[in-house]
Amino acid sequence: MKLKHLSIGTFNLYNLNEPGVPIYTDKDGWTQEEYERKIEWTSRSIRLLRPDIFGFQELWHPTSITRALEASGLAAEYDLVVPGTANGTRIVCAALVRKGLLTGQPEWIENFPEKFVLKSSGDDPQTPAISVSIPSFSRPVLHFQVRPREDHEPVHVYVCHFKSKGPTQVFKEAWFKADQTTYKKHATNIGAAISTIRRTAEAAALRFLLTEQMKGSRTPVIVLGDINDGQHSNTANILTEQPRYLVGDSLGGGDVSLYTAQTLQEYRSTRDVYYTHIHRDIMESLDHILVSEEFYDNSKRRVWMFDGMTVNNDHLNFDDHKESGTNDHGIICATFKYKPIKVEAQEIADGPS
Repeated sequence: MKLKHLSIGTFNLYNLNEPGVPIYTDKDGWTQEEYERKIEWTSRSIRLLRPDIFGFQELWHPTSITRALEASGLAAEYDLVVPGTANGTRIVCAALVRKGLLTGQPEWIENFPEKFVLKSSGDDPQTPAISVSIPSFSRPVLHFQVRPREDHEPVHVYVCHFKSKGPTQVFKEAWFKADQTTYKKHATNIGAAISTIRRTAEAAALRFLLTEQMKGSRTPVIVLGDINDGQHSNTANILTEQPRYLVGDSLGGGDVSLYTAQTLQEYRSTRDVYYTHIHRDIMESLDHILVSEEFYDNSKRRVWMFDGMTVNNDHLNFDDHKESGTNDHGIICATFKYKPIKVEAQEIADGPS
């Protein structure tokens, strides 16, 4: 296969589960009518955008996404990547991959890397010691490979879904119950801090995996999903390692850097209208497509050039997701065209051998 364009999307499915099956504390789950509206809207979104790779978050049951795909009329065009253990009792990440692209076997990474450590005795005399003990991702990270061009090595794709900003509910904890008078008024603050620490640890653990794979190699990587944080957040900075975005000669690109489609799109526009979530009237960009230097326009190792991004988010203006079948996140898609950097430019950038 030798694709001239590669399109990538990410789609938070808003708890897509079979009707009548519990979702979190909602024992009744979706009614049949609500479920049918969700399937119809999801299938329409797939049919409208139809990217080559579509990463999903908040999928509970594989039957639900299978029905949406079949209703879209595109089932013959895609391979559905869903863990065999998915049965509607927990959230999983999943994907649609255009037939002929998938290579190797997908994996769902649950545990943090064995040698990953978040521990320090302090880097100056005034800094107290810290130790964070979190062994696994809240939602296992989906990892698979695609080969859009047989004349290039496979692209590694990671679909992630990090801990939300919502405060962790601590009222059930033993220490909370033992002194509710003290802790009740601090529950939101402490819960939010715990969620932030967990999300930060997840970003760092995934970054650890990415660096191990990318350092000193020419392995192209795509990370997409709901990181529950913004473009310039610490979560995003950890994942991307904050690369420089050069404009001009194609001498840029970082070995382990990731570049946000949001920033690449901003270079194409005089106005930033990117948001994928609304909470308390605050518009945020929580859903991201991050790409390695092989997809960065100004990289000396460019293989694919950014060709635009769309954000489907009009449905966020209406808080009627159960009634309309919509989701509570925007759906983003980015397209890249095959345009490798000229050999002469790469040789100049790399210098004499």
